[in-house]
Amino acid sequence: MNEFEMHLAYLKLPYIRENYETAATAAAQKQWTHVHFLSELIKQEAGLRKDKAVLRRIRLARFPVVKTMDQFNWSWPKKINRVQIENLFRLKFIEEKSNVILIGPVGVGKSHISIALGYQACLKNQNVLFTSAIDAVNNLVAAQHAGQLKQELKKYLKPSLLLIDELGYLPIDKTGADLLFQVISQRYEQGSIIITTNRVFQDWPAIFNNDSTLTSALLDRLLHHTEAVVIEGASYRMRKEKTE
Repeated sequence: MNEFEMHLAYLKLPYIRENYETAATAAAQKQWTHVHFLSELIKQEAGLRKDKAVLRRIRLARFPVVKTMDQFNWSWPKKINRVQIENLFRLKFIEEKSNVILIGPVGVGKSHISIALGYQACLKNQNVLFTSAIDAVNNLVAAQHAGQLKQELKKYLKPSLLLIDELGYLPIDKTGADLLFQVISQRYEQGSIIITTNRVFQDWPAIFNNDSTLTSALLDRLLHHTEAVVIEGASYRMRKEKTE
């Protein structure tokens, strides 16, 4: 590399280093000013950096699969408020540090919508983390036993948006309930949560080891700034069996 390219490598400007000669040729042919030439290079370098940042946020979010609403079948659920859901994609709730709870039976698209919201947040420069409720509990319990609970809690407290999937599909014992309560309590008015669940709120004590006191305290914090989205219908994944 010549000295100029060495400086560009040191400054970590890969687009400019790889494309300045091509851009210089175009600038000469089109009679760009020096400022225009420099502006074009910097614009493309910034675009490359933004694209890499988005990809990094998506990778760190740990989505099981990337979903968008372009893939969503709005006609399948028996009941769904499309306007309400589309309004959530403005991501105002993240700015307000409020929560979203998607309630409905298995297979109506709750996780799809949750992941799509998380993906949109990644595109808008927000840090996101996806986890199932059981994985979060298991990780927190393991960290507590290893004396690393504080560090593990930070993982769930740091992102702007935390997605907790499938709350209520499996019961949570007292230790797990206490630890999940810590996550939700410490994120209160500090960061947004999206929860998908197959249980209406009145059934939540059964999720948390029938501890009505803890469940009441958790719901008090969670529902203070929460938009509930109710979806009804049959499982989309079972549609083929039902039509055969």
